[in-house]
Amino acid sequence: MAEVRSTTVLPAIREEIELHTADGLTLVGELAMPASGRVAATLVTMHPLPTHGGFMDSHVFRKAAWRLPYFADIAVLRFNTRGTSSPRGRSEGEFDGGAGEAHDLRAAVAFAHERGLPHVWVVGWSFGTEVTLMHGADQDIDGAVLLSPPLHRARDEDLERWAASGKPVLALVPEHDDFLKPDEARERFAPLTQLELVAVPDAKHLWVGERFVRIVLDAIVARVAPERGPLPAYAPTSVVQ
Repeated sequence: MAEVRSTTVLPAIREEIELHTADGLTLVGELAMPASGRVAATLVTMHPLPTHGGFMDSHVFRKAAWRLPYFADIAVLRFNTRGTSSPRGRSEGEFDGGAGEAHDLRAAVAFAHERGLPHVWVVGWSFGTEVTLMHGADQDIDGAVLLSPPLHRARDEDLERWAASGKPVLALVPEHDDFLKPDEARERFAPLTQLELVAVPDAKHLWVGERFVRIVLDAIVARVAPERGPLPAYAPTSVVQ
């Protein structure tokens, strides 16, 4: 058996995809599907702020795509929001501060449903949580997971829409977050009455370190496909790519 490390890539069916937005843009991304053919749940990921280095390959989402299809039968859809570049390519358009990105989120969710993927959850990280909170409540999704939500752009009315939707929302808030620490987060998230807020000791905004990546991925699996967790720390050497 081989220990799962930051560079471990496990089997999946990986497909380069394009998303087409209602305002006429083409976005580039990847869909990682379980090679087993069984899909327990689907993650649509919304990456951190592209003007500060966020993109579809931001490390937690990259590792989710490398591990979750194999370990948990979870499909992972990653993509570059408008104007964002990565080794996969550049999505058309320009960064729009969370407004135009509403179309990007809708296009990603629509793509998941067009492919017949079940139990779609949006997983936002930092800026991606803002897009999720502002524009996700009315989407055809099961719920949302928020990683390091800064609450810079989302407003009380956005949280109230989520509350009215009744859809579950999990927020993982690092103890040492640069923007919103757990105690303040509990106060500011008050309008989102069904929120489950988990304070993560010792963690920081970017979740650097294998320990914290595992905490995040285990929490996601526990929420979206609880029967598939917790994730193993080892994989058969023969399947490690």
